[in-house]
Amino acid sequence: MQTENPAVGARSVPQAMRATRVRYFVLAMLFIATTINYADRASISIAGSAMQKDFGINAVSLGYIFSAFGWSYVIAQLPGGWLLDRFGSRRVYGVSIFMWSLFTLMQGTIGFLAGAAAIAAMFSLRFFVGIAEAPSFPANSRIVAAWFPANERGTAAAIFNSAQYAATVIFAPLMAWLVHSFGWHSVFIVMGVLGIAMALAWRVFMKDPKDHPRVNRAEIEYIEAGGGLVDLDREQKGAAKPQGPDMRHIKQLLRSRMLMGVYLAQYCINALTYFFISWFPVYLVQARGMSILKAGFVASIPAVCGFLGGILGGAISDALLSRGVSLSVARKVPIVLGMLLSMSMVICNYVDAQGIVVAVMALAFFGKGLGALGWAVNSDTAPKEIAGLSGALMNTFGNLSSITTPIAVGYIVGHTGSFNGALVFVGLHGLVACICYVFMVGKIERVKLDPAH
Repeated sequence: MQTENPAVGARSVPQAMRATRVRYFVLAMLFIATTINYADRASISIAGSAMQKDFGINAVSLGYIFSAFGWSYVIAQLPGGWLLDRFGSRRVYGVSIFMWSLFTLMQGTIGFLAGAAAIAAMFSLRFFVGIAEAPSFPANSRIVAAWFPANERGTAAAIFNSAQYAATVIFAPLMAWLVHSFGWHSVFIVMGVLGIAMALAWRVFMKDPKDHPRVNRAEIEYIEAGGGLVDLDREQKGAAKPQGPDMRHIKQLLRSRMLMGVYLAQYCINALTYFFISWFPVYLVQARGMSILKAGFVASIPAVCGFLGGILGGAISDALLSRGVSLSVARKVPIVLGMLLSMSMVICNYVDAQGIVVAVMALAFFGKGLGALGWAVNSDTAPKEIAGLSGALMNTFGNLSSITTPIAVGYIVGHTGSFNGALVFVGLHGLVACICYVFMVGKIERVKLDPAH
């Protein structure tokens, strides 16, 4: 039920109750766009096994193809944030959706190539997908800041972030069916066309808060009264354009032992994510003898568990805080417990039954979701003056694992002929994340910038 907000005045209650709810439509658009975003990232994992057979490429080469997205995604993080600040979220995000979808579509056209040419073409196109997707999560955050009051922002962010799990649940079975029925090329063509359609819908329906034809004044006042930055991109038009991140600030962030612990742990947490969205379906096919169709459906099970773990991790942390537990303990307990659970994937090396393997992997991904509170910790620790830069730096560290994990797994599988070492390698990242939070991070508190540096 709406309550009176002193910042708006005594008449705010009836105005707020009559307010439109366009912001929820905007959130739905963010959720759909992010779901397609993650589905396009994961599309090559579903197509990977069949593509590997067609091109006659080894596991190491496939690992490099998997990593191509990560190289450019990491490199383009800070430039992507700069573009958002300079040209606005709506415009940059719309172009981003169209470009990553176009490059995804083009991946379905390289079937006439072979050998090194095919590898180079696929690597290049995946590289361009990474560049195009770089602004997506910072854009999500900016749009939520503009469209939602502070008391609704946490839930909104959690909803769009959950799209990474929804992508696997919704699209992994579909993509597996496409590979099974029409060949691996069809996955990229269908996902590319779907993304281009989303880009067109974005252009038609997405507007800045004060420019949206369906929003009324009461909703704008409600958002503004709650701290929503409804003029975020309008203000940028008349203000001095940002010239890029201040290197002095970056150096101060890197000198913080607490933040470095958070950043390193984020790298480890994301390593688990990138194993699941790159090599996991290949593991099910090659190591566990599943058909591509079955692997696509099975891959959705850990994703559901990851989604549930993510919701539960936030709930546990908030419940601990409400009971008077310190911020450090409230954040660290779910993270450490979740990362310990994620290590359970190593058990798969000692069992043969497919059902047990799937159950153990589901438990591991549930743990990964439970411990994925890095963005909450960033909100707790980032200096107020450069919260965006701090988040971009954490995202850069975290997504380095999108490069290293696929390549390392490829080398391990290629040289040993087995996924056993790969599961140990990925599982150990959960242990390192625990060590970071227990021994390195220390007290979780907001960093204060030193103006002298």
